[in-house]
Amino acid sequence: MTFTYIVSLQIHLRLPICLPLIHPSLGCNLSRSLEINEICCAVSDGRSLLLSACLVESTEARLLERDVLASRVREVEEENRQIRLQLSQSQGLAAQPVEGNYGNQQWAASADTGPEDVENTAEERANHSECSRSPTAEKGTNSVPKKRNPLHFHFITDTVANQILSTLFQSWMVPSVQVSFYDADELKSEVSWIPNKHYSGIYGLMKLTLTKALPSNLSKVIVLDTDITFATDIAELWAIFRKFTGNQKQVIGLVENQSDWYLGNLWKNHKPWPALGRGFNTGVILLYLERLRRIGWEQMWRLTAERELMSMLSTSLADQDIFNAFIKQNPVLVHQLPCFWNVQLSDHTRSEQCYTEVSDLKVIHWNSPKKLRVKNKHVEFFRNLYLTFLEYDGNLLRRELFGCPSQASSESTELQHALEELDEDDQCYDFRRERIMVHRVHLYFLQYEYTPTDDGTDVTLVAQLSMDRLQMLEAICKHWEGPISLALYMSDAEAQQFLRYAQASEVLKNRKNVGYHIVYKEGQFYPVNLVRNVALRNVNTPYVFLTDVDFLPVYGLYDYLRKSIVQLDMANTKKALVVPAFETLRYRLSFPKSKAELLSMLDMGTLYTFRYHVWTKGHAPTNYAKWRTATTPYKVEWEADFEPYVVVRRDCPEYDQRFVGFGWNKVSHIIELDAQEYDLIVLPNAFMIHMPHAPSFDISKFRSSPSYRYCLTTLKDEFHQDLSRKYGSAALKYLTAQRNI
Repeated sequence: MTFTYIVSLQIHLRLPICLPLIHPSLGCNLSRSLEINEICCAVSDGRSLLLSACLVESTEARLLERDVLASRVREVEEENRQIRLQLSQSQGLAAQPVEGNYGNQQWAASADTGPEDVENTAEERANHSECSRSPTAEKGTNSVPKKRNPLHFHFITDTVANQILSTLFQSWMVPSVQVSFYDADELKSEVSWIPNKHYSGIYGLMKLTLTKALPSNLSKVIVLDTDITFATDIAELWAIFRKFTGNQKQVIGLVENQSDWYLGNLWKNHKPWPALGRGFNTGVILLYLERLRRIGWEQMWRLTAERELMSMLSTSLADQDIFNAFIKQNPVLVHQLPCFWNVQLSDHTRSEQCYTEVSDLKVIHWNSPKKLRVKNKHVEFFRNLYLTFLEYDGNLLRRELFGCPSQASSESTELQHALEELDEDDQCYDFRRERIMVHRVHLYFLQYEYTPTDDGTDVTLVAQLSMDRLQMLEAICKHWEGPISLALYMSDAEAQQFLRYAQASEVLKNRKNVGYHIVYKEGQFYPVNLVRNVALRNVNTPYVFLTDVDFLPVYGLYDYLRKSIVQLDMANTKKALVVPAFETLRYRLSFPKSKAELLSMLDMGTLYTFRYHVWTKGHAPTNYAKWRTATTPYKVEWEADFEPYVVVRRDCPEYDQRFVGFGWNKVSHIIELDAQEYDLIVLPNAFMIHMPHAPSFDISKFRSSPSYRYCLTTLKDEFHQDLSRKYGSAALKYLTAQRNI
């Protein structure tokens, strides 16, 4: 059976796609046998947020929520550990290869939902699978989530949303999940003529276009707003299609609106659009597309909208007003769903009549502009259910746990072949495996806004960080006013903790030109260069300042770099502008506002040249003695182990991802720049200062593990061999320099 599921998204793509998998400790149905094929979504670039996390109201509340969140993070990590243990124990019984379904393959799915009084359609019979039904997780059980049939998302997106969502799904590689995209710009003209007061904007009207937007061979779809949380198997909702009347009159399934909006009694002179009784809420819709096309849906909704707009002038609730006006005139076409399929949590609703206990809940709809801050008797429970789902380890969805194997995508097949080619007896197997591991990536986790400059000299600060460096973000934003691209290496639970941190920070909330990109944790090493490359690839300016998050740039460096870019003609030459690095051992530092102040502090011993006492070679070629008196930029030559922080064009080489954890991750990049004949130019009035922090876990492993150091040496040798193949005899100087150390 082809199960189609549509979601209308108007968010800035901090997007938790709520697959119907609920945390097992909640006592809710646990995605028993996922029987869904098609999912459709309309997505904007994120100017209006429908699904925001709960905003705290006071300092005390923030502290309390942070304590609660920290406790929840620990609980979820422990539960994830237990689930991984169950997974490993189940390998002998039901293990399937790691695989994903991302692309345009055709899928078959089982429709074994028990006897019905309506016969299967030809489409259902054609797509019937011979796989046996998977065991079902009963209500309230603490079981491993499992899914049996494919899931297909259809996203109606703009360009930005397409980039974000395609990266998310392609890197996630969830088995049996297929994704299709449709250009929202091609559909806007269909609804742009409708005046709409709803905060969702034009995307709140996109559901009206689905018969035109979606492929003609899709006969049925489930339409969902993104501000909903599933507390049951969505296959139960799909099964309701069979209850639509056999005479093909019913074409749409909806839950009654649970507020008094359409009764017109909320305030004096309140005049809503016409509706049948209390009206219907369009946060959850079953659409029989085949029948809608047959009755001429496109013409019918247009005529309805044109007629009502003559007196109403605009919509207040976007597509919902037009759907209700249509149903008012054609009540025979609607199939009313039980209200637990859309428990509406806006203010002053009758939602509590839809459930008496947890097991009654099917779909929770946060349909108030306040979202998680809405007032409701049981909102704390609903909020915890939602937030706990977000903290769930998404890597667990990457594996086929039970049921029929699914066809693997080309990406997952290539990954599997690469893994099979590795020698598990190799002492450096773990390092080599890390290089080819595919990490989930969620681009633009928070709202991002950037306006290009007219002169073509704009430069983005590029850095990566993990949870233990989070405290540096506010300081960097104060020191650097230009655009920033940050890649954060975090678990699902840590990403939610970061979200709370960002929302509580006035500094971060006021900066919209910072792109936050989440790379989700997996494996035993910190994939530092992979994370750097994620930040580098998602830069929108012609130039980048490649740095580390532990450094604070001198105030005004952003403007100084833009002027230097013009003066040194970087648009037409290959140059890497070196920003001299210094460090302090003091956690509280009166930051120097000029080069003269920095030199004074250097002479007094408050500051030092970076790593002079432990790794002199890393920055010695900068020639700090010359820099002290320099008034113009000067060129320096590459030397072994040189790893300065540089400003280059955006099209520079990427970092070599074979280097993970500690060691040679920046050195290899500078070698690549030199091999491509970049001139290293030191800027006379630029500087940055490294702030102190505890040693990283990876540097501790490097210092304590002979095996770690042996593998790093092996990777260096292989890097030199690759350089020789790529650049020929010109690369011999790097190998010679390394051997002379």
